[in-house]
Amino acid sequence: MSDDFNMSMRKFLKQVGVTSQQAIEEAVRTGGSSGKTYAVKAVITIDALDMTHEVTGTISGQD
Repeated sequence: MSDDFNMSMRKFLKQVGVTSQQAIEEAVRTGGSSGKTYAVKAVITIDALDMTHEVTGTISGQD
């Protein structure tokens, strides 16, 4: 893969990570319960390539 491709992919994934963390933190702050565990799912799609990638997991709420 080219350097341009790798750099643009890393930039996108960094943006996904930072903005997702901010959104999750805000949601837990405004509506979360102390010590609660939340099921989470992230879905990334590339329509032009008919690609879907799904990641699931859990996040523990604030103490």
